[in-house]
Amino acid sequence: MGHILARALRGAPHRSAAVRWSVASASLIGALAVFAAGCHPIPPVDTKPLDAAGMTYDSIKQLQALDITTAEVAEVAAARQGGFSDASCIAVFKIYRERKQPFDAGDDIAGLVRAKMSEDAILQLAKMNELGFSSGEFQAMRLAGLSDAIVLEVARRRAANQPVLSGASLAGLRNVGVREATLLELARRGVPDSQANAIIAYRRRGATDAEILKHFSGS
Repeated sequence: MGHILARALRGAPHRSAAVRWSVASASLIGALAVFAAGCHPIPPVDTKPLDAAGMTYDSIKQLQALDITTAEVAEVAAARQGGFSDASCIAVFKIYRERKQPFDAGDDIAGLVRAKMSEDAILQLAKMNELGFSSGEFQAMRLAGLSDAIVLEVARRRAANQPVLSGASLAGLRNVGVREATLLELARRGVPDSQANAIIAYRRRGATDAEILKHFSGS
């Protein structure tokens, strides 16, 4: 009996090692299976909408090199279909990439192009991060006859959290005959929107543009 027990004890370490090897092998196989399951190839982003929007092959390749996503393809296609050039589409996309933001301003850009805003002015709005919420107002300002320069001055002051007349107020001043140069200067001076009605009333009492600028000095 003692001999049997001794043989059993001598064989135990070998059996224990075998068990450990079996467990380790099973764990390795399981890990490899999980790894293999997670290694399905990622399908390439479909850029056909860019081609359909009229973008050239070289331009599409440049966007692919910037890791454009499926959602961004749709946004760039919207801007391109709206009349934004290939070069400007790539430039605005790079602006968003530099800020590490997803590009989501395709419809905003298309609307501004339709309102006859220049591509350079739109790119300046993008650099100020003023596309998006304010784009509808900027579009309305252009449709009301306010220049790119006025729109950009309003955007600059807003980006800096400084007071400025609103687009609606500037359009109202234009409607009562205030000249373009005067409107731009009022925006540059940071005349607050709370003074818009006073300026309009002053104009209706016969004030000239020079008198308006003298009376309303801004911030």
